[in-house]
Amino acid sequence: MVEKAQFSTHLYHPKYWLLWLGVGFMRLTQLLPLRVQMKLGTGLGRLGMKLVGGRAKTARRNLELCFPDMPKDEIEKLLKLNFEETGKAIFDTVNAWWWSDEKIQQHMTIAGQEHVQQTLDNGQGVILFAVHCLPLEMGARIFGQFQPGVGVYRPHNNPLMEYLQVKGRLRSNKALVPKRDLRQMVRSLRAPNVIWYTADQDFGRSSAIFIPFFNVPDAATITGATTLAKLGKAKVLPFFVERNSDDTGYNIEIQPALDNFPGENEVEDAKRGNRIIEETISRNKPQYMWLHRRFKTRPNKGDASLYK
Repeated sequence: MVEKAQFSTHLYHPKYWLLWLGVGFMRLTQLLPLRVQMKLGTGLGRLGMKLVGGRAKTARRNLELCFPDMPKDEIEKLLKLNFEETGKAIFDTVNAWWWSDEKIQQHMTIAGQEHVQQTLDNGQGVILFAVHCLPLEMGARIFGQFQPGVGVYRPHNNPLMEYLQVKGRLRSNKALVPKRDLRQMVRSLRAPNVIWYTADQDFGRSSAIFIPFFNVPDAATITGATTLAKLGKAKVLPFFVERNSDDTGYNIEIQPALDNFPGENEVEDAKRGNRIIEETISRNKPQYMWLHRRFKTRPNKGDASLYK
């Protein structure tokens, strides 16, 4: 478990100077009004769509697979909006890592925190069942205003980025746990604590079952929510965060704990989880991370890629 960002003078090495310069510039942008940040983010997203054609191709294909009945012009409109929202997400992270608590509170609304408190008061841990929506970093920071939890994260290969992300995320969390450290997640839940959990990405064949996701009948899906809920004696609460349509702030909604979860069958639990994920994404499609190759792993090794 990581409870403090570890700084080393090695991070002053010249090979990190350019990154330090970029970080310093981005940190200065936190001083801009939120609407100005979002306008800049929109422009960055449009530019990014032109520069990273491979990512745009992936996002377009994901939309085609998930929504086969959506007209082509609507797909293209949604794709453009998604890249604009992706550009804005850069500033969501800047704000989540460097805004003061007071400024965060001026730009947030939150509903459903009573469900979290009730679960903890009952002596049970809370699994916040989230999706990779673009403002998720800010969602964690807002949630931490009333109930700091334990973040599950992927350690960064770059030492400076690892230091920065740990330092930034500990502003909203008690601690961070690497995403493969199941034992520490279970300990945290039994404390009891709140942890974040996502099951909407493709983590490969070894830990996956293949079940429907939107209109893809055999999407590789992990069943970790069932394992965590059983071992951690915890409740699963769906979590939703979005950026306001007028770019003035952020909204969070936490739903009541799922009844009869985990059930007797982890496959049925995972199908239920995917339906919740679909509902969450559908609440704000442009703000979902469509750039990920969600369907890269096929049920059989010889199956043709859905991205060719």
